[in-house]
Amino acid sequence: MIEAIREVFWNQFGASIDMLRNAIAMQPNQYWETDKRFFYISYHVVLFFDYNLTLPPDGFTSPLPYDLVELSQIPEDALDDLVPKRVYSKDEILNYLSDTRERCRQFIYGLTEEKLSERWIESSGSKNYSVMEILLYNMRHVQHHAAQLNLLLRQRLNKAPGWVSKAE
Repeated sequence: MIEAIREVFWNQFGASIDMLRNAIAMQPNQYWETDKRFFYISYHVVLFFDYNLTLPPDGFTSPLPYDLVELSQIPEDALDDLVPKRVYSKDEILNYLSDTRERCRQFIYGLTEEKLSERWIESSGSKNYSVMEILLYNMRHVQHHAAQLNLLLRQRLNKAPGWVSKAE
């Protein structure tokens, strides 16, 4: 049974990640630094994709550093108070996504029944999930922001990447 769970999790989570990658890759380079909304969404989703795979989450560090800023200092298009230290290039974001995708694949294929019931708990106590639930939460978060990026692409370019039904 655990093998079937691993396969289904990876096929669908991987498909969400691939849809995110395709959306980021489609953004024309000429807009990468000027379309701050697209950049901030891309950074945010990859950062939290990585964070949500970290057990325990309090040990998280990112290869693309950020600052924690006060609410009054959050840039207009930023999504939250974790603001990147600079505008990272599209290649940096895609490489981070690729590395985290592989980490996610290994994480999923390393799942055991015991691991699925372990807890993913933030020290603040604001989130407390089983590993199975944080994986589903994380997949929904990735897909949510992939859809946002697709909408932005449709608005700017009148095109967006197609649906991915299973992980590549």
